[in-house]
Amino acid sequence: MTIAYHRNFTKGFKKLPIKHQDKFKQRLRLFKEDSFSPTLNNHELIGNYKGYRSINVTGDLRAVFKIEEDDNILFVKIDSHSNLYKK
Repeated sequence: MTIAYHRNFTKGFKKLPIKHQDKFKQRLRLFKEDSFSPTLNNHELIGNYKGYRSINVTGDLRAVFKIEEDDNILFVKIDSHSNLYKK
């Protein structure tokens, strides 16, 4: 599995407090070990994000990603649940 980051993800990540950046790095390590660990709540998305998946980083912080060919992972956004899924 290769992990890549879209520029939108990188922009959002840089705006996060250091403690949330560190928490994402912890969750990413867990994701690499077991991408379907119950802690991550890895699930498919619907609506505008159909074809994407999401993992929980903190209680409200989510990382959205897409599984590309050869099981490559592209993280596309990181933000609060309410900001990601508002209509």
